[in-house]
Amino acid sequence: MPTPSPGAVTELLRAWSDGDDGALARLTPLVETELRRLARGYMGRERREHTLQPTALVNEAFLRLTDARQIRWQDRAHFLGISARLMRRVLVDHARARGFHKRGGGAQRVTLDEGLIASPEPALDLVALDRALEALAADDVRKSRVIELRFFGGLSVEETAEVLHVSPQTIKRDWRLAKLWLLRELDGVDR
Repeated sequence: MPTPSPGAVTELLRAWSDGDDGALARLTPLVETELRRLARGYMGRERREHTLQPTALVNEAFLRLTDARQIRWQDRAHFLGISARLMRRVLVDHARARGFHKRGGGAQRVTLDEGLIASPEPALDLVALDRALEALAADDVRKSRVIELRFFGGLSVEETAEVLHVSPQTIKRDWRLAKLWLLRELDGVDR
């Protein structure tokens, strides 16, 4: 299926927010490919024996999105940002439910660098990373969102800039600073 125009997605998102249930049915096939791409990005960093599959992650995130009807959707980028956040929440909730937060849950320690965006390396401790991102958000919301969108959502610098309505240069700077902050924060988890 060809990539839908951002305007078509935005129009359907707004119609859905305004109560048009048919808009959601028309929207679903237009955004499914992008949601699957986000899910593959998330799942690519999970441990090999993870019980949640990308399709289940997309379905759970979509269920949570249907509860978000009251959101005043700005555009396609806003939708992708919210979707990335929901997928992160699903995975963190899943990890907590499985009890993997105790003593690292057997997660392998990995570094947070550019190579991980496309890396097939297995997972880090999602619960510890989630806590660190929450702490970062208390200090700097945008930097936390940059990590969430780039690392978890697999969005490019340009896509992240579009979602957050800032320049690509700002995203690059925030990405560098947030990675350093998180590495220092996560290093303290093991001590």
